[in-house]
Amino acid sequence: MQDDRDMDAVFHALAHASRRRMLDILTARPGLAVGALASEFDVSRVAVMKHLAILEAAGLVVSEPDGRSRRLYFNVVPIQMIHERWTTQYSAYWAGQLTRIKYLAESATAPPSPQAKSRKKGERDGS
Repeated sequence: MQDDRDMDAVFHALAHASRRRMLDILTARPGLAVGALASEFDVSRVAVMKHLAILEAAGLVVSEPDGRSRRLYFNVVPIQMIHERWTTQYSAYWAGQLTRIKYLAESATAPPSPQAKSRKKGERDGS
């Protein structure tokens, strides 16, 4: 589990629109080179590198050397861990409730079974 400092780093990284856009780009194009990512922004490469450093410190971006370049990948694990911190205990309860609703809805809209039809016919005939 993440400690508060780890989560603070993730929230800080996600707080800036440019960094969120970087994650969107990396989600769509995994393994993108740093230079190609920088070309997507109207700021200096140095500014992009500073944003990347914050994303990497939060564990949201993983880089892999590739010759003279670095390939960048989005790492969803820190966000998933934050999500699970507040949702896991409720997931089982709500999954059960949704399943119950599904079965109730299906039984309410299901056509009558052949057994139910024959019982109704017997009731009308007086049998």
